[in-house]
Amino acid sequence: MRQATIDKSGAGRGTVISYATGFFLSVLLTAFAFWLVLDGSFPRMATLMAIFAAAVAQILVHLHYFLHLGSSSTARWNILSLIFTILIMILFVGGTLWIMSSLDSRMV
Repeated sequence: MRQATIDKSGAGRGTVISYATGFFLSVLLTAFAFWLVLDGSFPRMATLMAIFAAAVAQILVHLHYFLHLGSSSTARWNILSLIFTILIMILFVGGTLWIMSSLDSRMV
């Protein structure tokens, strides 16, 4: 029988503790965003900026803890997928803001 080989060039596997940490941080960031909206005591622009910051932080948490796209990995596909994720995030956020701005100007 042939010995199985292990490819160590990609991202490593996570441990139960790292997955639990990622899950806890994701739940915490989601609860923070819901609390900001439900509380309503902050100014609208501050609430929007805080939700945006929480969303970006949650994307980074998912990339690090669940997809294992850290800066320590030297695999080329990790860097390319991180760049692709940033591009998609910019397109989604920019497109959403553009559409909402257009709808707002048409409603007035």
